[in-house]
Amino acid sequence: MLRSPDLVGKSQDSLREAFGKSLILLAEDYPSLVVLDADVAGGTGVHHFRKNFPDRFIQCGIAEQNMISVAAGMAETGLIPIVTTFAVFLLRAYEQVRLSVAYSQMNVKLVGSHCGLDVGPDGGSAQCLEDIAAFRAIPNMSVIVPASPIEINQATRFIIEHKGPIYMRSGRSPLEECLDNSYKFEFGKGKYLSRGSDLTIISCGVCTGRSIQVVKDLKELDINVELINMSTIKPIDQKIIIESAKRTSKVVTVEDHSIIGGLGSAVAEVLSEYHPTPLKRIGVKDTFGESGEPDELACKYGIDQVSIKNTIINWLKNETKG
Repeated sequence: MLRSPDLVGKSQDSLREAFGKSLILLAEDYPSLVVLDADVAGGTGVHHFRKNFPDRFIQCGIAEQNMISVAAGMAETGLIPIVTTFAVFLLRAYEQVRLSVAYSQMNVKLVGSHCGLDVGPDGGSAQCLEDIAAFRAIPNMSVIVPASPIEINQATRFIIEHKGPIYMRSGRSPLEECLDNSYKFEFGKGKYLSRGSDLTIISCGVCTGRSIQVVKDLKELDINVELINMSTIKPIDQKIIIESAKRTSKVVTVEDHSIIGGLGSAVAEVLSEYHPTPLKRIGVKDTFGESGEPDELACKYGIDQVSIKNTIINWLKNETKG
């Protein structure tokens, strides 16, 4: 029986490992599910699938453009292909994703690991800080950025059941579970993790866990924060953004991604069109990353817990002066 304890996501799993284990638990329920790999199964978590379902694991080698085209062809036959590699290598196949998958509306699922500064020692060449921007710009493409092992487990089931192209981020570093067992992922819906009246924080991915701690830090300063986990970046939940902005009148976005084109940009588009509100985007400023431990990089580039808190405090001071 495949549902052994070592295949159940643990609270300190990386998102990639939690994703890989989720595939094992779901494979029997979805016999049409196949996994395509570009010679990085150990780095994406799908080595679990390869071991247990070798006849449904397709090794495409370091040929990402070809892998996407193969996946589109397999989808045309009724299979459900999940394409896995590092996010930067998916960008190598951007044209094929655009035309063979999205333009043709093929039922292909793209899962990119090694995203953001969370990649750590692999350095700027592997730290994909622009994947959300790239994939949400493609018509017919949905984008999901899970925050924890629990959420990526639920989101993995969703992408298999969902009809149509979709891109989902995973992650490299071990991650403490920040959501409780009652949490339910809903595609296209932001989720309130706390309610407040002074400020809204909207976060995604690894920055949601940090934002939860920031909410606690700010509460000690009598700043009541409303926190929204926005795991679906496209389609973005306009309703919850506008609803919360009306209540708090100030919005901060937090993400392990460039501030250009990611969550912050998606929220800015909603606010500017439907409810203009002061907005502060916290993320990586228009730059590449570098090699280092994830915690050190988060600190240097201003997306760790302390930096997020201090940025918000200083921004609120300036907003008050203004």
